[in-house]
Amino acid sequence: MIPKILLSFDVEEFDMPLEYQFNISAEEQMRIGKLGLEKLMPILSDPAIQTTLFTTANFANHYSDSIKALSEKHEIASHTFYHSNYNTEHLKLSRERLSTIINKEVVGLRMPRMKQVPVADIKSAGYIYDASVHPTWLPGRYNNLHLPKEVYKEEGLIRIPASVSTFLRVPLFWLSFKNFHYSMYLALALQSLKKEGFLSLYFHPWEFVDIRAFGLPHYTTKGCQSSLFEKLNCLIGDLKKHGEFISYNNFAKIYAKD
Repeated sequence: MIPKILLSFDVEEFDMPLEYQFNISAEEQMRIGKLGLEKLMPILSDPAIQTTLFTTANFANHYSDSIKALSEKHEIASHTFYHSNYNTEHLKLSRERLSTIINKEVVGLRMPRMKQVPVADIKSAGYIYDASVHPTWLPGRYNNLHLPKEVYKEEGLIRIPASVSTFLRVPLFWLSFKNFHYSMYLALALQSLKKEGFLSLYFHPWEFVDIRAFGLPHYTTKGCQSSLFEKLNCLIGDLKKHGEFISYNNFAKIYAKD
């Protein structure tokens, strides 16, 4: 089987500055998020690329036409209702709202900041798969070194982990891509792709616009002026030689058949 590359973007309001006590209005959060989505359009228009856009219903409410248009080619999945405000009811409400906007069933979830919530809550809200598992250790966030690196089922829910390195479980998420030397990141990604048969990567549209004015540490903004976008283009070009870009939903369907 051709290895599968799951490229995803968390399409959301840009509320990260609030974590660093930088005051940013709700309107500005939306504006930056939308600018980032527009910056990614050359990638999202590539006929060889299918991605999954984990979208907050809040963002989709503001830019419903854009989300509907993107759903014609890419999978729209839930990133709950708001990025920084959560209760259990948001699982079902966000799925239903996104489904209404795109006129398609929404079956996938990724919790903001990979927050862990009860599997029973996810299933009862109508999801088939969850992409909120990060099987690594992030100091101050979580320690998931005990969780599987491969796709697995938990209480009937398909769980698709974010990719980590084959050895030591070095996370291959957005911060690593931003700060690792490109050749090192690519080597780790290809090792994981070969070992697991899939690669699950996630980024945020707002990373690809200039966000240096919002009080964030340098390691979160590195390359935001332009170089990060070119780096991602290089990664996509290199990964095309080793696998097929598909949505998380299509990958979950393959797993369910096996």
